[in-house]
Amino acid sequence: MKKFLTISLICLLTLLTAIVKNSTKKIDDNIFTTKETIRDLKKDFENVKLEYEYLSSAERLLEMYDLYFDDKLIKKSIQEIKIINQKFDKQKIEKLKLINE
Repeated sequence: MKKFLTISLICLLTLLTAIVKNSTKKIDDNIFTTKETIRDLKKDFENVKLEYEYLSSAERLLEMYDLYFDDKLIKKSIQEIKIINQKFDKQKIEKLKLINE
């Protein structure tokens, strides 16, 4: 009886060790995949941030203005801006809603 109990305990511990090891491996794979995704997203974010900062710098905006628009731009009040929604060949013009309002 003692031998049977010892063998059963060893088999149970081996089985539990295998289950824990497989679960840990799956978690490690998920962590690795998530870290790779985060690394790719950080790289994309840095590229977009650099592009945004370059394109929206004051010098760059003035350069674009001189290059492409030649006094065609006029200053508008934010209340004059409208939104045009087009659905199923129908146009609907709405006022721009600001978050602060």
